[in-house]
Amino acid sequence: MKIILIGCPGSGKSTQGKLLSKKLSIPYLASGSIFRKMAKEKTKWGQYVRKTMNAGLLIPDKKVIPIVEEYLKKESFKKGYVLDGFPRTLFQVKNFSLKIDKVFYIKLSDKEALRRLMARTEEIREDDNFLTVKKRMKVYHQLTDPIIEYYRKMGILEEINGDRSIEEIHKEIMPRINL
Repeated sequence: MKIILIGCPGSGKSTQGKLLSKKLSIPYLASGSIFRKMAKEKTKWGQYVRKTMNAGLLIPDKKVIPIVEEYLKKESFKKGYVLDGFPRTLFQVKNFSLKIDKVFYIKLSDKEALRRLMARTEEIREDDNFLTVKKRMKVYHQLTDPIIEYYRKMGILEEINGDRSIEEIHKEIMPRINL
């Protein structure tokens, strides 16, 4: 099973991704973690990634696609995966060469997403300050709304209400997987 999770920052994608990974015995990959690792590298590319992310912007499509696809070609991802944070643009959707079985869109209001992100205590990230988060939300809506419609037209999108508890969201996702 090859699953993509879509949702604004703070929607609970990583929480649900980890739960699905454990339940389905397939790996979870958060594209953001790939790029945060790269941002720590003392290279020109690492500096570029760090500055881009800290400005609340996205890494260019033509750079992101091959990096994510290369990760997913590893042996550990052959039986399936839960992918979080990719694709983020319609270009990425249309140029991603790997097949996807199901897309879960965890829908959350901007107000609740901002509240959750600013309340994080367990993992304060450099790109989680108020202005950067607001910019990330704006970019998210501009780029992600067309993706949601694209997957909806393909018939593989499942919309989930993200304003509920972790357990309630997970219970709604599981029967929709169609194993």
